[in-house]
Amino acid sequence: MQLQQNYQAFKARDIEVVALAVASLSAVQSVKQATQATYTVLADPDHQVSSAFGVYNLLDDRIAAPSVFIIDTDGQIVWHHIGQSAGDRPNVQTILDNLP
Repeated sequence: MQLQQNYQAFKARDIEVVALAVASLSAVQSVKQATQATYTVLADPDHQVSSAFGVYNLLDDRIAAPSVFIIDTDGQIVWHHIGQSAGDRPNVQTILDNLP
């Protein structure tokens, strides 16, 4: 919800927000509709992407730990936060402060 409420702050800096969920496409579409998210939300039902980023099942819950990765235009991860609990997420200002 915080991302959607602050989405324009990212767009103003020419930053694209992409969320990833370890869920089916239909589940992701339902959540996107329910939250009215206007940014991209991708489905990762086989957890290939979340596993590649090293965040799948870190909390022994068979989903991805809450994580934020800032990737620059060269494809390099320039900042990241990997949550240590389900509610461990950086606030939007922290994310904005770490943008390149």
